Amino acid sequence: MADENTNYARSLATKAKLASRGLKGLTTLEKNSVLKRVEELLFENESAIIEKNKIDMKNGQEKGLSSAMMDRLLLDSKRIKNMAKSIEEIRNLPDPVGEVVRGTILPNGLELLTKRVPIGVVMTIFESRPNVIIDIASLSFKSGNACILRGGSEAFHSNLILSSLFHQAIEEKKLPAVTKEVVTFVENTNREAMVPFFQLDDLIDVIVPRGGEALIRFVSENSKIPVIKHDKGVTNLYLSHQANPKIVLPILLNSKVQRPGVCNALENLLIHKDYPNIKNLLESLATNGVQILGDESITKIFPSAKPATEDDFCTEFLDTRLSVKLVGSVWEAMENIRKYSSGHTECILSEDVTEIQTFQKELDSAAIFVNCSTRFHDGGEYGLGAEVGISTGKLHVRGPMGLIHLTTTTTYVTGSGQVRV
Repeated sequence: MADENTNYARSLATKAKLASRGLKGLTTLEKNSVLKRVEELLFENESAIIEKNKIDMKNGQEKGLSSAMMDRLLLDSKRIKNMAKSIEEIRNLPDPVGEVVRGTILPNGLELLTKRVPIGVVMTIFESRPNVIIDIASLSFKSGNACILRGGSEAFHSNLILSSLFHQAIEEKKLPAVTKEVVTFVENTNREAMVPFFQLDDLIDVIVPRGGEALIRFVSENSKIPVIKHDKGVTNLYLSHQANPKIVLPILLNSKVQRPGVCNALENLLIHKDYPNIKNLLESLATNGVQILGDESITKIFPSAKPATEDDFCTEFLDTRLSVKLVGSVWEAMENIRKYSSGHTECILSEDVTEIQTFQKELDSAAIFVNCSTRFHDGGEYGLGAEVGISTGKLHVRGPMGLIHLTTTTTYVTGSGQVRV
């Protein structure tokens, strides 16, 4: 079985590597024509996509998937429309391939020209969300990369039909040297079949895992290939006693309950002890479906809150639970954030400029928000069209990984006989 999995992985990765070379000669217009056709195929196959998704949803219910996983798994007309919109936005973005990032002539007369080029072959491993197929395949194709997509078994039927739309569009356009293997869907969903891919550093250039903590750890511990982690979102918000009370509840509700099963949803709320009417605020949150888990000071103010454990403040719930704690200053809030945060998203609600600047300067996360919902930490909202994921690491890319982040650079050096002395 081990040899079978190894051969399977090498076969798919080899084809993807060869396919990536065919992308190098494509013009922006040719790439956009394929993306436009995928966009059309989403609408033409809407009923079929939803039917395949219903199979996954039914299987998910039988397997007892969490409400957050079921929400991520769902495809309906609105989400299919949003996928098409993402493709449209990617089509309209400038093509990063060939962009000159540095041009200079050295004192010795050598001409240096540094341009953006594709990374090569990008493998993404993700859980549940089938829209990831469309986002990553579109971003990869536009940036000139082949992609290997490995989703979870819970979304198999949805992933399969979505990846087939790319294959259909590529075959219809009949572009020279471009084969459907530029978008490779891994149909084997067994975990043991994943590991052989991680050893193919001669064929795969980077691996991007996005999903739960266990998945991220598994990939990182087993990969010889560079990994860009798109880790969990333990998102924190500090509510200052100097916040504008008119914006507080709308922002908290949007951050927590608009879509609780995503990585930029709020998980920890740190409230300054002098914030007015804390009890009323907590009651309003609870009335809107938020389950309050509070430290001892919170349970005294709001007895219906469940006691929060230390682990609760380190947990990405991905549901309506919210850990709440009272703090005495922005400094105490930041200490808690440093302790519990996953480096994804932090937010402050305050009207005090000094306090805001302190919060921004002292913390170290992929995004720091001021007086707005944490739900804006998203590639689409950032104007990137879509994202491969949200990186919580610090190398190559941090935050939403968009079109430009799927490129690296090559420097072209031209001389007229110079030699080094």
